[in-house]
Amino acid sequence: MAVSSSTGQERPLRFPLSRQRRRVWLISLIVLIISILGVVLSWTNPQIRSPLRPGLDFTGGTQIQLERQCSETCPDLKAIDIQKQLEIISQNNENMKDLPNLSSARVQLLDRGQSVVLRMPAVTASEGQALIVALEPIAGPFVVGGQSVDTIGPSLGGQLLRSSLISLLVAFAGIALYISIRYDGRYAVLALVALGHDVLIVCGLFAWLGLISGLEVDSLFAVSLLTIAGYSVNDTVVVFDRIRERQKEDSDLPLETQVDRAVSATLTRTLYTSGTTLLPLLGLILFGGATLFWFAVALATGVIVGSWSSIALAPSLLSVWPKQRPAGA
Repeated sequence: MAVSSSTGQERPLRFPLSRQRRRVWLISLIVLIISILGVVLSWTNPQIRSPLRPGLDFTGGTQIQLERQCSETCPDLKAIDIQKQLEIISQNNENMKDLPNLSSARVQLLDRGQSVVLRMPAVTASEGQALIVALEPIAGPFVVGGQSVDTIGPSLGGQLLRSSLISLLVAFAGIALYISIRYDGRYAVLALVALGHDVLIVCGLFAWLGLISGLEVDSLFAVSLLTIAGYSVNDTVVVFDRIRERQKEDSDLPLETQVDRAVSATLTRTLYTSGTTLLPLLGLILFGGATLFWFAVALATGVIVGSWSSIALAPSLLSVWPKQRPAGA
């Protein structure tokens, strides 16, 4: 397909979005349905009862991380063996009568079994050290000085959760206000639709991971959502800005053609920007260690989904929303 410009030259459209918009909507709709299903199943799961499986940052409790002393490879160890040992300690240890029930404790093996992470209800420092000693016969020996015990109170966890939700709502409101002032209400609505689309898909992915593998979200996940929101809106604003320019220069052409030409003009820039952003995130995923792994996965997913919504979803919706007044008026 080619479109005549004001100079009489024909400029081919690399991405005829108006022809493919139904496919764009179908793809986004299917992914959104899967994401919403994951969030609903997580919310109705009796062990989770929230849209995402919350970590200790939000619920409060104690996390113990142990580094096993291995030469080349660590002896085979299963999380269920540690889980059973914790239950035995909780039921039979008379020296720690105030020890909470550890049947709900979660055990995770990292770095091919070299690191053991325990998440459990809050315990005191002395109880934590006693648990480490009790686990050494089946999981040890442990590296001296390679132990980490962190405790977060339930009130602090609730405060972090409220702060994260408030930050997201404030970010959404600020973005809507800025775009309404800079452009008009249509652009603000579509930017929020694209933003909600991106955040919901990332949340849906982590909801499914929480259901399937027990993955918990922490404060870093909240940071990743705020970062994704900023990145998504930045890409969307660039595309909207080019659409507004096309509406001024090609006012005699249909809206669908104006949108197609604007998207084609920004397509290469968006793909290059997304690609260069994904490269360091890929480095974090491969070499950043367990602490930053899921943070980088969330950001990488957000970059991919955000690029899709910026160059496909939001412009395709705008192409069927007739303007009520001239652009920039």
